[in-house]
Amino acid sequence: METPENETFRDSIGTVTKEGKRAWVFPKKPSGKLYDYRKVVSYILLVFFISSPFIKVNGNQFLMFNILERRFNIFGFQFWPQDFHLFVISMIIGVIAITLFTVAFGRIFCGWICPQTIFMEMVFRRIEYWIDGDRGAQMRLDRQAWNAEKIRKRSLKWFIFLVISFIIANVFLAYLIGSDKLIKYITDGPMEHLGTLFPLIIFTAVFYFVFAWFREQVCIIACPYGRLQGVLLDTKSIVVAYDHKRGEAENGRKKFRKNEDREALGYGDCIDCFQCVNVCPTGIDIRNGTQLECVNCTACIDECDHIMESINLPKGLIRYASEEEIEKKKKFEFTPRLKGYSAVLLILTGVLIGMLMLRNDIEANILRLPGQLYEHKEGSIISNVFTYKLVNKTSKDIEHISFKLRKYKGNIKLVSTKENVIVPQQGMAEGTMFIEIDKKDLNGDKNKLTIEVYSNNELIETTTVNFLGPRSFN
Repeated sequence: METPENETFRDSIGTVTKEGKRAWVFPKKPSGKLYDYRKVVSYILLVFFISSPFIKVNGNQFLMFNILERRFNIFGFQFWPQDFHLFVISMIIGVIAITLFTVAFGRIFCGWICPQTIFMEMVFRRIEYWIDGDRGAQMRLDRQAWNAEKIRKRSLKWFIFLVISFIIANVFLAYLIGSDKLIKYITDGPMEHLGTLFPLIIFTAVFYFVFAWFREQVCIIACPYGRLQGVLLDTKSIVVAYDHKRGEAENGRKKFRKNEDREALGYGDCIDCFQCVNVCPTGIDIRNGTQLECVNCTACIDECDHIMESINLPKGLIRYASEEEIEKKKKFEFTPRLKGYSAVLLILTGVLIGMLMLRNDIEANILRLPGQLYEHKEGSIISNVFTYKLVNKTSKDIEHISFKLRKYKGNIKLVSTKENVIVPQQGMAEGTMFIEIDKKDLNGDKNKLTIEVYSNNELIETTTVNFLGPRSFN
């Protein structure tokens, strides 16, 4: 069965030719009300992306994802390996939030918030417009022989792209290893830290490849989010949509002719000018309906509104709308599906907030030394040896650490030459301790002890251990 001619676009992505080669996209420079809004949102987010690793909250980096050391900072909250469950919940909340917005508003995240789109459209593409010119000039330059003008423009553009890619790579590295460490490496000089220099060069090359060559292919081929649309979207989802009822009418589209009564002739408002296609950064025709390549960037909305305005027809031929709104004039509804996602999101957010409020600044782990049993001492004293590990999650040193037994009478002796045990900021202290308890106070061979950890005589954490003693025979 042959595919109808107007459905062939579904057989392949818009950036590949019939021969299977890359179809380079030369989008027209967008303009309009929504594009202006996007610029404001994008520049705010650009400042956020670039500054987040360098902002400190209570001494903690605002955002950090140190995978090698398994340390993560999210909005100033520090997550250690012991807090991995909190980090997982945070990521699940993020996924559900994106899912909720996708079900309700389609791929709005891609067009307005995604770093790939923001850097591509608001940084690299704008530099390209500045150097190469608009769509027509770029296409002519691409076909042009390698003369002095083309060499000059290409060299300038590629050099600027490389510099910006290097800056982005440094910011990305600050997210991974921490801004303080990155600044130290820069001041020390690259040759002092070759182990970091090589990853920086690799990151720069990757970002340059993405923004100078791979470009919109990231959204179409590499990013899995576009494929999720087919699962998440339904007829009630609000997406960038072409109103085919109004645009096609009874007899379809027709080129514009002055003083022609299109309505009487049965033609729709679409004048087949192809401006919505020319301005699309992924090269699709939105009039074919929702497609994998569409990132909901709204460039086609602005362009179509401009054309409608110039020929005295109502704006909104392409707009944010659901399929049901176009087909049945139904307005947006908060469906049971959306209510379900919202409920899960609220519950998980509440759980995370509660767990963060109950989270201690210090975490204590005390374990009995492997392979060691109990030891008899003078009189009827029974001694067990333990190792302790204290993790400080704050940006301040925690000093004058001491340990006390709860309920049981006994002594805790630290194997340390220092009188003042200090847990350094965002660091760890570990050591060995002996716990001694009179045999008469023990209840059999296994006893569960609660140990309290104090700093300057203030209780900061409690933990439990198993204390071994002699087995009693009745």
